[in-house]
Amino acid sequence: MASKDGIQRVEDAEANSKISDGEKGHSDSTSSLSSGHKEYILARHGTLELEPMPDMDDADPLNWSSWKKVINLLLVVFHAMMATFTAAAIQSSFALIAEDLDVPIQSASYLTSEVIVVLGVAPLLWRPISHRYGRRPILLVSLLLSIVGNIGCAKSPTYAAMAACRAITAFFICPASAIGSGVVTEMFFRQERARWMGVWTVMVTLGIPLAPFIFGFVVLRVDYRWVYWILAITNGVQLLLYFFLGDETRYIRNGEVRGGKAGPKSLLRFSRIDPTPLSLRDFTRPLELALRPSVVIPAAAYAMIFLWQVMISIEIPQVFAIQFHLNTQQVGLQYLALIIGSLIGEVIGGTLSDRWMLLKQRRTGSVPRPEYRLWLSYFGFALGICGTVVFLVQLGNAGETWNITPLIGAAIQAAGNQIVTTVLITYAVDRNQSDSASVGVFITLVRQVWGFIGPFWFTDMILNTGYGASAGIATAMMVGVSVVPTVLLQWRGAGQK
Repeated sequence: MASKDGIQRVEDAEANSKISDGEKGHSDSTSSLSSGHKEYILARHGTLELEPMPDMDDADPLNWSSWKKVINLLLVVFHAMMATFTAAAIQSSFALIAEDLDVPIQSASYLTSEVIVVLGVAPLLWRPISHRYGRRPILLVSLLLSIVGNIGCAKSPTYAAMAACRAITAFFICPASAIGSGVVTEMFFRQERARWMGVWTVMVTLGIPLAPFIFGFVVLRVDYRWVYWILAITNGVQLLLYFFLGDETRYIRNGEVRGGKAGPKSLLRFSRIDPTPLSLRDFTRPLELALRPSVVIPAAAYAMIFLWQVMISIEIPQVFAIQFHLNTQQVGLQYLALIIGSLIGEVIGGTLSDRWMLLKQRRTGSVPRPEYRLWLSYFGFALGICGTVVFLVQLGNAGETWNITPLIGAAIQAAGNQIVTTVLITYAVDRNQSDSASVGVFITLVRQVWGFIGPFWFTDMILNTGYGASAGIATAMMVGVSVVPTVLLQWRGAGQK
């Protein structure tokens, strides 16, 4: 039975929730809750102003303590980072791999290209399986078999064997990079979502420059196969941490799907959470999001900005090594520009994005529409375009003498890319909360496919048109695919899916 003080707190909270017409919808949603449920929420969170509304259940991830949420999030986002980190890990080793396995350097580069493709396609399989059996068992299996794949790469005697093991590793390391958006939605309320979504997105982004930055030192000093051993050891540490500290975030609430609720699982107990039968449509469902402007436009806009960060990431080891005569360690150091830019961009894209929405809510007394968040994306687009132009033009002007100006452009582009990443993904999730994991899978697919195609024409474009004209082409593509469609989405998209 609810205590007298608890009932009074419920009544006070309900009175406060009716202060303005803008909060009327929330008042309606809380009025259906029992007094016991309201008292539980107040004791847990201190307010009824929550979206979504948690169940009266300690197993509901929305009711977890802050430290438990943060630990689980860090485990998942580091796992997500390891996907792109693994793809870029051998970026500074192509020449050594080609010599060791007696293949052309171009063939050695395909060991990265195949991983990029698999990282985009494989999540279509993992999403429905993790939806039925939970996130935790899938992530544990992911890490265990990634260890096997990386050990296989380290011991591969031939190019074909290494290519097969790289594909296996990519297939099993990828789940967290796609279902991370679903995990964030399962643990955090809407008003704090951009900040934590940003942590996931920035880690996925940082995996690309962080790998060559670290392994540039490793490859210069020891055999390149140690790259694979280090990846396997890292996956092993992740496996142990996730086994003992990770918990299940998949939770069925309020009749979301048929079946019982998912309670906390013991360390050795794994069981099906969602009894709904798997169907072919479950595996293709993310592709259906291509029909929703609130998903396909942000996906394409983000992928286009990301594409030019891929260009910078690819051109640094190819051009800087030859043009400025840098060794692998020196080339790796150039990636600090992308790392610093991404971290700066996340402050704007994550923390300030939530504050931007909160200030609007306080000013108007009502929750702003998700489209209001898109205003921040234009700042990201501007930085992405400016940074790409500076990188290309200054690289063309540098001659054979290294200078920092192209890297300033790279940092500016990375900051813009991260702002766009967090803002657009958060917007797409806000518009499609019930399909948050599918949103992550679809956006990952679009991003990875574009990222895979780009390296096949970047070099030819620069050689045939020059750095200045390439900057113009990049600007036109970003304006046409990112800026203009986002303007149309913001203008006509309110209230639509």
